[in-house]
Amino acid sequence: MLRGMARSLVVKATAGADAPERCSQAFTVAATAVAGGVPTSLWLTGESAWFALPGRAATFELEHAAPLADLLDSILAGGTVTLCTQCAARRGIGPGDVIPGIRIAGAAVFVEEALQNDAQALVY
Repeated sequence: MLRGMARSLVVKATAGADAPERCSQAFTVAATAVAGGVPTSLWLTGESAWFALPGRAATFELEHAAPLADLLDSILAGGTVTLCTQCAARRGIGPGDVIPGIRIAGAAVFVEEALQNDAQALVY
């Protein structure tokens, strides 16, 4: 685990292709935390909601950044990924549409995760 920390990390990605650097930062931080053994939860909200769909992360490109699809795969392998309920509904995305392993949940679940003892929430 990173420097022996016993904290969890909740990362909310609010940007997608509309703000590629901010989007990439959210995924990179979440994937780095997972790689370091930190319990990590990534939330896909706003335009990042589209990355809950199969193949969408593979279309994202940002120079000098790790491929978003690889970052998402690593987060799914060692952490949790959640798609915002309202964001999904506004985009016509249902539970059967998302990548296996991604759940759809709302603000109450985000607040519960973010307010856990020793949790750190970051919003990008």
